[in-house]
Amino acid sequence: MKLKTLLAMGAAFFAVFAVNAQQMSNDAIKERIKPVGAVHVAGAAAAAPAGALSGEDVYKKACIACHGSGVLGAPRLHNAADWKPRLDQGFDTVLSHAINGFNAMPPRGTCGACSDDDIKAAIEYMTEGV
Repeated sequence: MKLKTLLAMGAAFFAVFAVNAQQMSNDAIKERIKPVGAVHVAGAAAAAPAGALSGEDVYKKACIACHGSGVLGAPRLHNAADWKPRLDQGFDTVLSHAINGFNAMPPRGTCGACSDDDIKAAIEYMTEGV
């Protein structure tokens, strides 16, 4: 009788976690397959442009993965010791490296959809107070 009880409890335990894992997977699947864009039919009224992102928005969306912890030597947010040698080369050089890629950083980092102005805003945000 004790064995049956233990087996039943074990089965119930795994069933609860399986249902929870399945729900998390469904949510993750929905997030991964959501549309990336929309279709615009010629002649239809176009939606208003979203506008440029703020530097903080771009940082949180795309830059934090590397610049939050300094992965592969990436200069960290608001860290003067990391940014000063780069900024000594000139802001335009830093911007060019961010847009075109440099060393371990790919072009535009992980924000392929960001405009040059978005990249510039992100750099300005990361270097505030430096």
